[in-house]
This record gives sequence, C-alpha cells and structure tokens, in this order.
Amino acid sequence: MSQQSLTLVSHLLCPYVQRAAVALHEKNVPFERIVIDLASKPQWFLDISPLGKVPLLKVRRPDGSEAVLFESNVICEYLEETQPGARLHPEDPLTRAEHRAWMEFGSAILGDLWGYETTQDATVFEQKRQALLAKFQRVEAALGEGPYFAGGSFSLVDAVFAPVFRYFEVFDAISDSHIFDALPKVDAWRKALAARPSVRNAVVPEYPQHLMEFLKRHQAHLLTLAA
Repeated sequence: MSQQSLTLVSHLLCPYVQRAAVALHEKNVPFERIVIDLASKPQWFLDISPLGKVPLLKVRRPDGSEAVLFESNVICEYLEETQPGARLHPEDPLTRAEHRAWMEFGSAILGDLWGYETTQDATVFEQKRQALLAKFQRVEAALGEGPYFAGGSFSLVDAVFAPVFRYFEVFDAISDSHIFDALPKVDAWRKALAARPSVRNAVVPEYPQHLMEFLKRHQAHLLTLAA
C-alpha cells in the first residue's frame, strides 16, 4: 500500500485505539492519525462510524475509493492479513484460535477496568479490584517463560494487553492496587510490554496527564486513596 493509504481515527485515552496503533507500529506501516473528542463527536465521524466508537481505520482502495473498518480486533486482523512485516498471529490454526480467545479475555478485563477507574463508590471499587485480580490470576496460569505472551514472539495478544497494563502505570502511582504482588509472570510481562517501542508510541507523551484529568472529571474513588 502507498503511504497515507491508512488513517487511524483515534481518541487520546482509548485502549482499543492503542491496540490498532501497536499493530501498525509493529508492522512498520505508515499511517495518518486523526484524534477526535468523543464528548463532542464531529458529524463526519458519526457519518462513517456505525457504532459511534473509535478506532476506525480508513483504507484507501487502489481505485481511490475509501473503506472504513470498525472494531479494534477486526482492524488488527485486517492488518495481519494484508500488511508485510512481523507476523503477529501464530501459524498453527489451533494456537491462533487460542490467541484470539485471549484477546477477547483482554476485552473482558477492560470491562472491569472501566468500573474500577470511574466509580465513586468504595464497595464497587473493591469488587472491581477483586474481579481484576481473579482475571489476572487466570492470565498468570496461562503464561510461559516470556517475555511476551507467546514467549519470544510479540503477538496480537500482547497488543491487546499492553493498553490494559498502561492504566496501572497511572493507577498504581496514585495508590498501589497490589493486584500484581503475587503474579510474577504477569508483572514481568507488563514490564516487558511497557518497554516495547510500539507500545510506548501508541499514545501521546501526555497520556498520564490526560488520564488523571479523566479521573478527576469522574470524581473517581481511586483518587481518594492517594497517599
């Protein structure tokens, strides 16, 4: 594909956008990035986004027409199927299916994270913390020697979990969740992902400040735990 043929429509904090951005960086694919405000969605975005969500990937066809892909996993799968560069899925069909299942598990974790970061209720906060701990215990049992989910090869499962772990870089700086205390494999994995250039470059440098502003706007219970 020619340069500027791919455009990623984004939001500064969206973890699903980050998945697609990580995959694009891992594939070393040139792309344009457009950031929108989801609190004030522009009409052109609503016109092309069936669900009103990001990410969108705008793909220019050879004839000059444009296709719009939505849903992060669909975008990641499209990039894997069409772009050169490192393979991000295993060759074996069964292993590939297992990876796709763990990608869905990563999405389930994001569901609990939403309540964890936005609730103002201490009871709900602890319930979500326990739910996250239980899910990460499942992940701990599935991990091998690392440094990545599938060992030495970076995969789309890593692209899915990297934005999950990025939240905790900010959250645990406010108040340690202790979620990873007894999960050495998960803890090592998240540190390896944090050091990956594609992961670092999936967000703007000001990401922590933007996330803190988000927590303040929601009057998150998490902020009341700050030392």
